[in-house]
Amino acid sequence: MTMIADLTDTLARAAKSAIRQAIMPALCACVVAYFAYYAVHGDRGLVAMKQIQGEIAQAEGVLNQLRTEREDMERRAQLLRGDGLDRDMLEERARLMLNFASPRDVIVKLPKLAEQEGAGQQK
Repeated sequence: MTMIADLTDTLARAAKSAIRQAIMPALCACVVAYFAYYAVHGDRGLVAMKQIQGEIAQAEGVLNQLRTEREDMERRAQLLRGDGLDRDMLEERARLMLNFASPRDVIVKLPKLAEQEGAGQQK
């Protein structure tokens, strides 16, 4: 019986030793897997970085469009300033704002198609 008890005791110690030796690498592997997962899928991971880069590219496109619109507006405003006043631009803006026409302009009134089509459907 002592031989069997010694054998089970030896096997129990070997199992405990094996478990102790396996716990630390398993724990380290779990920690590495955790950080690897969040490096890819986390809030600041690779997937989020791609999404943010897409948003940045879209915002840069909008910024470029707004810059061109601003430059166009600045060019038109420069034509209306007192030091370099462009008479054609001033006249164009005055006519548009005041709804005026020049005596030299020819105005042709066209019949409204919507009224004609509506009258034709009612008959």
